[in-house]
Amino acid sequence: MNSNSSASYWYEGRCPQSGELLRLPRTPLVEAIACDLMQYLASDEIYNREGKMYGVLLVELSTGETQILKAFSGLLNGCSVIDGWVPPIPGRDEVAVDEAQTLAELDAIKQELITLKQLPERQQYQTLADKWQQQLQQMSDRHHNSKQQRGENRDKFYQSLTGEALNTALEKLDEESRQQGIERRRLKAQQNTVLQPLQQIVTAADARIQELKQRRKALSRQLQAQMHAAYSLMNFFGQSVSLQQLMPGGSMPTGTGDCCTPKLLHYAATHQLKPLAMAEFWWGDSAINQDKIQGEFYGACVERCQPLMGFLLSGLKSFSSRDELNLPIIYEDEWLIAVNKPPGLLSVPGRDRHNQDSVLSRWRYLFPDDASMMTVHRLDQETSGILLLARHRQTHRQLSQQFQQRQVHKVYEAILAGYIAVEQGVIELPLWGNPENRPYQQVNWQHGKPSVTKFRVIAREGNYTRVEFIPLTGRTHQLRVHATDEQGLGVSILGDRLYGCSAVTSRLHLHARELSFEHPQLGKTIHLQAETPF
Repeated sequence: MNSNSSASYWYEGRCPQSGELLRLPRTPLVEAIACDLMQYLASDEIYNREGKMYGVLLVELSTGETQILKAFSGLLNGCSVIDGWVPPIPGRDEVAVDEAQTLAELDAIKQELITLKQLPERQQYQTLADKWQQQLQQMSDRHHNSKQQRGENRDKFYQSLTGEALNTALEKLDEESRQQGIERRRLKAQQNTVLQPLQQIVTAADARIQELKQRRKALSRQLQAQMHAAYSLMNFFGQSVSLQQLMPGGSMPTGTGDCCTPKLLHYAATHQLKPLAMAEFWWGDSAINQDKIQGEFYGACVERCQPLMGFLLSGLKSFSSRDELNLPIIYEDEWLIAVNKPPGLLSVPGRDRHNQDSVLSRWRYLFPDDASMMTVHRLDQETSGILLLARHRQTHRQLSQQFQQRQVHKVYEAILAGYIAVEQGVIELPLWGNPENRPYQQVNWQHGKPSVTKFRVIAREGNYTRVEFIPLTGRTHQLRVHATDEQGLGVSILGDRLYGCSAVTSRLHLHARELSFEHPQLGKTIHLQAETPF
């Protein structure tokens, strides 16, 4: 991709096969899309209960239309599959039975650990040990005082007594000391008699706790290894590899494969969607992870996602040439460009943040040297065909005047969802847009603006009619209303759901086929054509 300063972060990794550095940007556009998702999350208390990472991925379909994918890390309120969100990476079902058995055993271990930690003998032992310790301390204090007193008496006896009287007095002091020693040993023996059985029970329980913890650790590792072997990631080469194969010698943290990044990229790869940009952010309570701030953007996590990035991005081509924009160039010079716009892509950015992807914004982003590019006219989002853009303000003004003065010749091709008997004619119906029902247009003889369309039937194909339209004015949805309204042709364009077409089809069958105008600088007539794709 063109090295743009507008990317605030790059998801990147080296292709395991070629060693090529592959990159996917986080752009202002995808950050704006993520901010819209934040507003949605903020409106529902369910998303604020637990903190977690959320992600959005802007992708391009094979038709050229763009789509937004969104994902959450891990589980959301205990669920892994929720409508509207990218599902988890396949694999869990393959180990479902083993997982259920392991989780049941882990739960049993948990309950036993709780029981062992709450043994009544623990409390009994602690209570009695405290009681005996208090008694021993009281005895020790008393014996200490007695020892000091005997010392003082021994000094007095040496000063006041002699002979047999001295020996008798000293012997009485020694006997008192012996008796206190016997008292101390007897009390300790009584203590051991009471506490030792309880101590044995507690020691055995502690040993069992260590054994259970080792078992729990082994079971968790075993289950994680089974899940990593079953989890299968796909990249954009169409290669499918298990997590275990991707990181054979490494210790994978719990939750590897459950983050937003692998879920979004795996889904895009398996559905042949081309990633354009991605963003991840934290939302909800930060108590679980105090390093995260609600509403902040974060890159790929170092432990779980970054080691997978090279494989996940493999096969994904960067936007390095204009051909990969899905905006075929029909004409180009130093003053203007004409592209063949695909259906589903806006001509210019919309008002809402999630409607920013367009011919104009995509071009400006990928080719910053053309930052002053402007569209001279517009095509409906669902309409394909020739779109004219000017590189300079003067060229834009000159071409715009030609459109306003109806000096530009435009030819559209459409398929109508029905049969019309007339061969050709002119439709003149005033159009008015109800401000309370945008962008819907309707015929209104009082408030509508004049609009004129020439038409002729090209072919009749079963119940459908192929028609050529030449609009002499350029009102919003002019051809669509002139086709649908009973005062016009009375038959909707195929795929025009806004104006009542109920036929099941993949697109609006309306194409801007030809465009003729006078080149403002070259002074010659430019005639452009784009083959009708239906």
